Amino acid sequence: MSRRVVIIGAGYAGLGAAVRLARKTRGQDVRLTLVNRDQGFVERVRLHQLAADQRLRAWPLATMLHGTGIELLIATVTSIDVTRRRVHLERAPGAVEYDTLIYALGSGLPAYNVPGVSGHAHFVVSAEKAARLRDRIGGLSGGRIAVVGGGLTGLEVATEIAEARPDLDLHLCADTEPGHWLAPAGQRHLRQALDRLGITTHLGRVSTVRATSVDLDHDGRVDADVTVWTAGFAVPTLARDSGISADERNRIVVDDRLRSVSHPEIYAVGDAAAATTAGGESRMSCQTAIPMGRYVAGAIARELSGDKPRPYRMRYVWQNISLGRRDGITQFTRGDDSPLPAVMTGWKAARFKEAVTRSVVRYIAG
Repeated sequence: MSRRVVIIGAGYAGLGAAVRLARKTRGQDVRLTLVNRDQGFVERVRLHQLAADQRLRAWPLATMLHGTGIELLIATVTSIDVTRRRVHLERAPGAVEYDTLIYALGSGLPAYNVPGVSGHAHFVVSAEKAARLRDRIGGLSGGRIAVVGGGLTGLEVATEIAEARPDLDLHLCADTEPGHWLAPAGQRHLRQALDRLGITTHLGRVSTVRATSVDLDHDGRVDADVTVWTAGFAVPTLARDSGISADERNRIVVDDRLRSVSHPEIYAVGDAAAATTAGGESRMSCQTAIPMGRYVAGAIARELSGDKPRPYRMRYVWQNISLGRRDGITQFTRGDDSPLPAVMTGWKAARFKEAVTRSVVRYIAG
């Protein structure tokens, strides 16, 4: 009996799951369909480089999937009919039916309750938005940039732009100390890097974003010709709207095999999955998404062969942070993602992250 598996979303988790499942089911009566909004795979972990006017390699999905037997549909998913097991699309063929669904739509911009964000801020959550920021910065001759958010994305955006454009005055606005999750050696190196690049840090919650400034609740107003918002990501409401059990962050609630607790024929991977790791809730990251996609491909293949998959388990190893092209921090971690005392910094960390990033695409593409 033929089995149809549909994967929606071709990010790190979805693309990796599709390619691996194609290899594991080769020669079986299994039809694989990958649905993605864009024609290409986006290296989301490099979007800060695009914003700083660096050319990124194109990864056409059609080329990456050549010879795999995977059917590729370029379309936006509008809804999921979980009763009829049908994914509705905004363009032809209009809908695709599934026996098994891998939900890998990832995360994007959250719904902001801070006045002015939607009208005045720039973002780096997609290639299109990162390119828009690049073009805006490219039109500046001097000026001030405010980056809101002291997490990984905020740090990488601020340092990348500061290194590429030393004529710009960079300001990092965060409600907690940037890099507070790092071991002491990592925190020291980060402070030194921010000082070296001339980046001023402001602590406080942003209350308003204006056309030429941001307001902080404790640190007054920071003037800015361009504001970049990196403070958090959100999962679309599609799963919840389709009747799939989801948590308060719209992530699909899954069991220990990454199956939806309300619809076990649906697997969730990447940012869209409310999964747990050795230390509790999984972190939204490429490092989390890739093992999820790999696991689900193996689990489905085992089920098709009549075997029961083992429960999903994952342990973290490190966090890599770019601080421009010539500097970085690799924070080694315990399996629960808590920091170990050991860190690698400077050009070695920068090279290490670049090597890991390059290997990721080769890994998920088979």
